[in-house]
Amino acid sequence: MEWTKEQRYRSMDDVTEEEIQGLAKLVNQCPWRQAFHIQPVTGLLNDPNGFSYFNGEYHLFYQWFPLGPVHGLKHWYHTKSKDLVHWEEVGMGIAPSNEFDRHGAYSGSGIEHEGKLYLLYTGNTRDDQWIRYPYQCLAVMNPDGSIVKMDAPVISVVPNGYTDHFRDPKVWKQGDSFYAVIGAQRENETGGVVLYRSPDLKNWQFAGEVKTGLGEDFGYMWECPDYFELDGQGVLLFSPQGLHAEGDHYQNIYQSGYVVGSPIDLEKRELKHGAFHELDRGFDFYAPQTTVDPEGRRILVGWMGLPEIDYPTDKNGWAHCLTLPRELSVRGGKLIQRPVSELALLRGDKVEVSCTIENETVDLTGFDGDVYELFAEFSASTAEEFGLELRVGAEEKTVIKYDAVEKKVVFDRARSGEPFAEEFGTVRKCGLDAETEKISFRIFVDVSSVEVFVNDGEEVFTGRIFPGKNSNGIRVFARGGQTNVTAVKWEIKDGQR
Repeated sequence: MEWTKEQRYRSMDDVTEEEIQGLAKLVNQCPWRQAFHIQPVTGLLNDPNGFSYFNGEYHLFYQWFPLGPVHGLKHWYHTKSKDLVHWEEVGMGIAPSNEFDRHGAYSGSGIEHEGKLYLLYTGNTRDDQWIRYPYQCLAVMNPDGSIVKMDAPVISVVPNGYTDHFRDPKVWKQGDSFYAVIGAQRENETGGVVLYRSPDLKNWQFAGEVKTGLGEDFGYMWECPDYFELDGQGVLLFSPQGLHAEGDHYQNIYQSGYVVGSPIDLEKRELKHGAFHELDRGFDFYAPQTTVDPEGRRILVGWMGLPEIDYPTDKNGWAHCLTLPRELSVRGGKLIQRPVSELALLRGDKVEVSCTIENETVDLTGFDGDVYELFAEFSASTAEEFGLELRVGAEEKTVIKYDAVEKKVVFDRARSGEPFAEEFGTVRKCGLDAETEKISFRIFVDVSSVEVFVNDGEEVFTGRIFPGKNSNGIRVFARGGQTNVTAVKWEIKDGQR
């Protein structure tokens, strides 16, 4: 169906209980509802927002349009967890309600201050000509979970030299001051990030644009910036729109990545850094956000989806989910991403096998399933390529392999089930930084997604897949030689809920 502007921007006050129940019924009939990922109760989920640790719990909000699988009037939906694994659906966090966010409560971040959680977000308002006016707004969550909005924006104007594409504030504290980076588009339609400073989270001063080494021609808009310091390095995450594909790089409609360098010089607003790296080499990853927890871990969650793409779940009235949380570290100028250790709480029954295979494809007996964690290590390989086939059925399979000739990891979803987004290709590849005697894949398979952590987090591939419910086989293969395989599979025992 084609959604009109009026349908996309209906107030929830005008929606009947019968309509909500009907939509929920349609959603719950979907064969691809996830078992252990955060997903919307109805409608569309996108950017993670307000990710923070407060009052003994992790709080994670997400962009939410409740009424269907399209981008419309955005709200913040609130979830919380004590262990990053089992998430409680709290419900509506921030709803559009005033002249500064009446066309959407857009993305933002959270930080604890004086015993409360401060939520800084972009309010979106449009006039009769549909011209956008972005405001940076503040809401405060009390320890009892109640959220109160400030009456007026804390940043009400776009600085000179930038367009109305000005959004996604990410806040942190350094010394006695608070800082925020905001994604921006210059008037010449190139992307950048600007910096603000505040003594109290309410009064903000424009400090200027962050100077990077990427120049003025690195995409037309930088969304969802996130600055933090880790292992003595300064890290800037952002999602540049408008990069052109180069070899195996930048294959998705929009990209997400980072630069690592010296800690930012806040007075000069200068970040000296190395090359831009993509955070995830798969198909469905965008708009990541990080937080730091009481143990000092830097933890990342991303949107497992992309804008402007139709997904097979759309016909059931919902779209998208969030990735599993990843702990970040820095090694050799790159971010290493590992699944948080708490995910072991999901592990149920275990099976394992070791074997040597040569020029063959072998079913792993007893490994079948549609929701599991799998670890596979390949060693002493002479094969030209080797790897795994997941969610195998009569006509379906998802392939994760290492091409030893090209020295690349390959994620192939050409036959993963119901096709979608094929105009952006069905294969993703990336090289590995170093020669290695062993290749390992740690893989989390949910009903309609795969997350692959290569060599303990050196690279990550995330992708949605939509196989039939009987496509449950797991196979290993080697072509052009032999390899030793050790594989361990854990059933996921209790999901997120």
